[in-house]
Amino acid sequence: MRYSLSVMIFLLFFFLYSYIPIWNIVDARWELQLHGPLYAAAYYLNSHYHYNPNFKVNANIKIGLYQCLERIVPNASERWKIDLQLKSFKDAKRLFGIEASKTARDTKKKNPAQWWDSYGDECPELQRFAIRVLSLTSTSSGCERNWSAFEMVSFFILLF
Repeated sequence: MRYSLSVMIFLLFFFLYSYIPIWNIVDARWELQLHGPLYAAAYYLNSHYHYNPNFKVNANIKIGLYQCLERIVPNASERWKIDLQLKSFKDAKRLFGIEASKTARDTKKKNPAQWWDSYGDECPELQRFAIRVLSLTSTSSGCERNWSAFEMVSFFILLF
């Protein structure tokens, strides 16, 4: 009994130890691709997530939002206007708070860019920025790069 228990413990730690490098690769790829400023800005500006009761903003999301803002909007005075207009969006004021806006964001009848096109007219600079961020298409090159790396990991596992 003790022998089988010790074998099980050994195997558990052996397999756990052998998977740590794999998880480190997965975590590194995840950090590089999904924790960028563009993703943070898209998360913040997506009305479906922003007005969800579980939505929480931390410093990393705001830093990403403002880094994306600086990169996409070169004009400092326009960035200032967008920063002021973010309060209306955050507090669901005016068009952001009407019943049609709430229904569209809660039922996902419109994609985020369409929602901004419909209800962001009172904040034109913010509307333009949000539509631009939310309309950007993701590329698959990062995924292809990941799968190439993961193929090497699985090859490495098969060797051992």
